[in-house]
Amino acid sequence: MNMGANSKKTSSARSMKQIFMAPTVIAVLSVVGLVAALAGDGAADLLSWVALGVPVAIAAWAYGRRQ
Repeated sequence: MNMGANSKKTSSARSMKQIFMAPTVIAVLSVVGLVAALAGDGAADLLSWVALGVPVAIAAWAYGRRQ
């Protein structure tokens, strides 16, 4: 795909915010999960399992969708 100076944005063009929102959310969830796992017990363990499980579930969903 050649995107020269004269190319027009189509309706499917996405903004930078739309492009980087999902990776940013996944990164934040991962960091929260890792910090919670290191910092606490009890409720923090549950938070870490959920926060670290969501990115894995998203990856599995995306992989399944591509198949």
